[in-house]
Amino acid sequence: MDATARRQDMPPEGGYKAINYKRVPAKTYFSGTTMILGYFAMTAGAAYVYYLTCKSVQKDEIERRSASFALQPLLIAERDREYLRQLRRNRDEEADLMKNVEGWKVGTWYGEPIYKTTDKLVEPTMQDFYVHAKNKDLTKRAHVPLLS
Repeated sequence: MDATARRQDMPPEGGYKAINYKRVPAKTYFSGTTMILGYFAMTAGAAYVYYLTCKSVQKDEIERRSASFALQPLLIAERDREYLRQLRRNRDEEADLMKNVEGWKVGTWYGEPIYKTTDKLVEPTMQDFYVHAKNKDLTKRAHVPLLS
């Protein structure tokens, strides 16, 4: 054979290493008992934190409700005062608007009382209350659900 001839690739001397086809189990860090005890410990810790959080939330809820009960009379009184102020503004606006109409008395329909004469406040309808406001204000207020 010629010197330029190529040699065939042969296995190494002594042969190839054995092929590893056996199952290699994963390395275990914890045993089954340790994992179950760890689960119960984590669950107990989480339950304790949940208990503390529930107590805190309940305490905050009581505080919020107490503040709401304390402020509610003040807010209702302010709402009523603003309601009466708006009725006064409506009456003043009517007086200003109808000042040139002969025989017109504010709060009447050409001298005839609109409402029966009583000592109680007769509340106007929503349209009467918003009579001098923009229509969008009435529409906006009419479609807001009332808080109970």
